Amino acid sequence: MDNSALSPIEALNAAIQVINPFTKEGIVKEQDVWGKGFPDLPNLNAHASDTVLQAITDAKKSSSSKEKVNSIAITAQQGVGKTHILSRIRHHLQGDGCSLFIYAGVNNYTDLNLVKYQFQQTLADSLSHLGNQGVMQWQEVAAAMANEGFRAINAKAPSLSAQELINRFDRVYTSWLAKKKNLMDRLTQQVLKTKSNTDPYLVRAILWTLSESQAPFVITWLSGKELDQSKAQELGLPTNSGKTSQEREAEALNIIQKILNLVSYYSPVTICFDEIDVSANCRDDGLTTPQVIADLVKRLYDTLEQSALSQGIVILTVMLPDTWANQVSLMPGGTPDRISTYTQRKPIDLKYLGGDSMVELATLWLQDFYEARNLIPPHPVYPFEENQLRDYGKKKPTVREALRWCADNFQPQIPKPKLPSEPLERFEFALNRESEANIGDYLENNSLIADALRFGFQTLKGEILEGKTSTGEKLNQLIVEDITEVEPISKNKGWINFKVIGKENNIDFKIGVAILQHTNGRTVGAAMSRLTDYTTYDLTRGCIVRSKDKKFKRQWEAYSQLNQLIQELGGEWAYLKAEEIRPLIDMYAVSQKLDIYNLSAEQVIEFSKQRTINNDLLLEILSDPSGQIDQDTIEGEELLDDFFDLVLTEKTTEEDDLNDLFG
Repeated sequence: MDNSALSPIEALNAAIQVINPFTKEGIVKEQDVWGKGFPDLPNLNAHASDTVLQAITDAKKSSSSKEKVNSIAITAQQGVGKTHILSRIRHHLQGDGCSLFIYAGVNNYTDLNLVKYQFQQTLADSLSHLGNQGVMQWQEVAAAMANEGFRAINAKAPSLSAQELINRFDRVYTSWLAKKKNLMDRLTQQVLKTKSNTDPYLVRAILWTLSESQAPFVITWLSGKELDQSKAQELGLPTNSGKTSQEREAEALNIIQKILNLVSYYSPVTICFDEIDVSANCRDDGLTTPQVIADLVKRLYDTLEQSALSQGIVILTVMLPDTWANQVSLMPGGTPDRISTYTQRKPIDLKYLGGDSMVELATLWLQDFYEARNLIPPHPVYPFEENQLRDYGKKKPTVREALRWCADNFQPQIPKPKLPSEPLERFEFALNRESEANIGDYLENNSLIADALRFGFQTLKGEILEGKTSTGEKLNQLIVEDITEVEPISKNKGWINFKVIGKENNIDFKIGVAILQHTNGRTVGAAMSRLTDYTTYDLTRGCIVRSKDKKFKRQWEAYSQLNQLIQELGGEWAYLKAEEIRPLIDMYAVSQKLDIYNLSAEQVIEFSKQRTINNDLLLEILSDPSGQIDQDTIEGEELLDDFFDLVLTEKTTEEDDLNDLFG
């Protein structure tokens, strides 16, 4: 290595002091499965992910309809990496587009007596996530169906990409209506020529996902929920109304089978049941959560009607070894055989880390950390030593344990600076030093912002706050009493970062605070759905902390949730500003380096309080909300934009053979 290219140790240590890239939780969450995910160690438990990918390939290539559905069970202790494997599989499938992906986090299933109906909702939600083509998986299937319909008219018709169809669909539909023709009737009719045994409503609904304006409504319908009469009539679909939960449960399996049989004609489907061990609930007939899911897998395996032309379906179920041994494997009626057909009933067991894999894990995480900051360390695992990592790896830790160990030991030995003699002067010295540190794009670091805010509120505990914020909102005899985690943790999944508990004018308040710098509509919606659920999370108010320039889009479901939060539930959007959060980050950084600056935790809190008591962001979160939404924070097409866009678009033809969609 060219030593001249190495970053100065001071720069490396400055970055290490500010942000710890390792998570003490070490838990892969549902958002990691769908989002960027954890850094992946490809060689760790490659035997499991490789087997799954091979099962997908075999199902696709098989000419026998009996071999078109495979199932695999994966077992491992807590923290070994079950969900991590699912995340790896998901990102592989998204990368090469070789399978649709369904993720069923069973911990979200609140009523085991309605498990089929809840899985129908999972199916609709999962297919709403982006696939290989950068559009929803529903839309990938819809595009394949539409192109099949075009070829039914003209065998030489060119294939349009999903994005091309989405871009043109609403315009063409409106054009057809102006000519008193119905595009959906014609397109559905063409698809059904090659799918005569398929539910026409299902075909119609999936094709509707190509419409940007109608997709949210039809996905709601596909999940089994109700549409109002006027919307159902507009879409040409039944309303799904007037059904009890039990009736929805009774018909859900049939709907699931129809959906899977149809979409698997166009692409392989991989279904993953995760977190089946988390809940201790039982169904009315006494079956535990793992047994209920195993029974559902058996029913799916036995009833999916795959043709030789199908692309195949693979069903994964991950669980603890004890769950397999003491519950699932003892079930009657051939259930265990249906849970892992591809491996002849034997589950795939995941392995612990070793010395080499411990070094590889640390190297992988640190590589992302340093590259994001344009830093080059003296060796890949700095500030650790390879021997140090190998020695720990000999203990065969789980991935979760290893990440916690790395988080706890991510502390380089730094010579202490020459410090002033007085504690307050040392604190001022520390703040100046931290404020000069380059901490990267901290406004995009949700977890760092959360830590800084949490610390800021901790300094205010017991203080009586009076007066007005910079925006004119009042604080009346307000006292912060505590800052706590948000429960139930299993349902919150970290979306609400913490809860501020206190009193104002002797009236209790419990404010849930969610740092929400995300830009993906579904991710924002996941947080908003929790922040607006005051009953489940025991809140009196919800508050999002988000930059004003990160606008909500009108077409997001999260937009209606924002309206509900602010205008109905008395919640708030506190704008994140660099000049207000950076001082809190610096104070938090000092609180994490007490030894370096020769300060006590009590001293840092006391000295910080002189600043936090006037911090506009903290006070904004605590004060009474305005109840208004600044329309500058909302992004969406307005009537005039739509009108002039329509005038300026190219004219569609008068022919009745769907040539409109080809431009």
